[in-house]
Amino acid sequence: MSKSMEQIVALCKRRGFIFQNSDIYGGQQGFWDFGPLGTELKRNVRNAWYNSMVTQHDEISTPAGAPSPFQMVGIETSIIMHPNVWKASGHFDLFHDFMVDCKSCKSRFRVDHIQTRVLADAATQAPVACETYIVDVENESGLSKAQQKRLDKAGNEYGKPTIEQTMSLDNYLKSTGGSASAPVAHCPACHGQLTDPREFNLMFKTTIGALAGEEGTAFLRPETAQGMFVNFKNVVDSSRVKLPFGIAQIGKSFRNEITPRNFIFRSREFEQMEMEFFCRPEESFEWYKYWRDRRYKWYADLGISKDNLILRDHAKDELSHYSVGTADVEYAYPFLEQGEYGELEGIAHRGDFDLRSHMEGKLVRQGDELVVEKDENGQPRHRGSGKDLTYFDDQTRERFVPHVIEPAAGADRATLAFICEAYTEDEQPDDKGSMQKRTVMKFHPLLAPVKAAVFPLIKKEEMLGPAADLYRELKRAGIASAYAHQGAIGRRYRQHDEIGTPFCITIDGDTVDKGTVTIRDRDTLEQDRVPVDKVVETIRTRLDNYVV
Repeated sequence: MSKSMEQIVALCKRRGFIFQNSDIYGGQQGFWDFGPLGTELKRNVRNAWYNSMVTQHDEISTPAGAPSPFQMVGIETSIIMHPNVWKASGHFDLFHDFMVDCKSCKSRFRVDHIQTRVLADAATQAPVACETYIVDVENESGLSKAQQKRLDKAGNEYGKPTIEQTMSLDNYLKSTGGSASAPVAHCPACHGQLTDPREFNLMFKTTIGALAGEEGTAFLRPETAQGMFVNFKNVVDSSRVKLPFGIAQIGKSFRNEITPRNFIFRSREFEQMEMEFFCRPEESFEWYKYWRDRRYKWYADLGISKDNLILRDHAKDELSHYSVGTADVEYAYPFLEQGEYGELEGIAHRGDFDLRSHMEGKLVRQGDELVVEKDENGQPRHRGSGKDLTYFDDQTRERFVPHVIEPAAGADRATLAFICEAYTEDEQPDDKGSMQKRTVMKFHPLLAPVKAAVFPLIKKEEMLGPAADLYRELKRAGIASAYAHQGAIGRRYRQHDEIGTPFCITIDGDTVDKGTVTIRDRDTLEQDRVPVDKVVETIRTRLDNYVV
């Protein structure tokens, strides 16, 4: 089934999953609000992740595929950290994108989102003209796909080329030497002249203290990971954990994206689910493979079709300077072209980069080694804490810096993937037997915002009373439930199909006469009669069958 992102976004607003932030004031790009159902869905995603990582983890036995047993703990750290954290980690200097503006229409683009077709003279190889076009599917200029395709085909406007090559815009501008007389790239929206690329730091600035000046500058964290690294020693000393072990955290992060886009896929405020797994250096590749495979399986177990899910290892030129291996779990989001995938979660082998950075200072790669970056006077450019963040193994009597494996997932991206995967359209007979189109959100039952809905068939007291009692019993049992008594029963079924409720329970004449109810399955549409006093047990058993 081909899915429309426009229909999915419309359903999210209509049914209270996700709203545009500050909607009544025209909205604020890159920020989103989760409505009543979206809040429950996202909470279920977070809980499923945390339960898998920490709550349900068995530290005594060896999980399938793992090299050995291991421990897992949780942590919650502050959004605002000491500014030196971001200097030692490299974010202060390196966490930026390049952007360009159109001098005519004022559109703004990330350099890595546009490409340039260069037309060159065969004799001199010098660029003589160029055509710029979008390679991303959405951008702040608001170009439609049709406009982008039209621009993509407009390469001969400046005359027949003798040599043609395609390169990224930043490489093209570097090839011209930045000369004012050199041919310039053109705006994909209006063909106006673009400014030279310039760095744009993605961290949000804030100020600590009412009267503070520049010395009070701080930043909202762009990731949750650093909170776990700087608390490594605190966790080891207070929890008595032994290698290997992981520290898990869920929390808000902020990135001042130049072009937030694709609904909640890329936004400026988002929630991360990250885990830092500390292990012995010689065991790190085994653990990297274990977490890479386990995290892929988690999405599949929660209902993402393997037809829409891939595990992609990064090529060498994609790796961060500190990483010795990274894999992405990627999903075929509907806003992408056929055969394309977007990042859902990254699993990175970070080596000893992070703990060493916070001990020694900002690290850079020189050949095969990570060394402390020095300034022009030979001093560390950004100093670390100077604290000892090594690990002492009291069995082998060794002291060393552990290696780190980092599975880093976005709660918002995961929620979006589960929404897109769940969205289904089919045809089912209505109350009169006519086939009608049905929109149904086929969430995994553990993720569904509402697990069960209770419907009295008609508004008669002999049905309303038992329905209300059953609804309250389900709520007391901790099963997220809803109650609806207005409208035709078929309409109520359709409404709960559209929000993904897996089980609908109807109180009817047989409830009054025989003490039984019907439980309707969202996906199969099968209806089973169950004694009213067994409903809670039946629903709980069915949900338990889906435990991941």
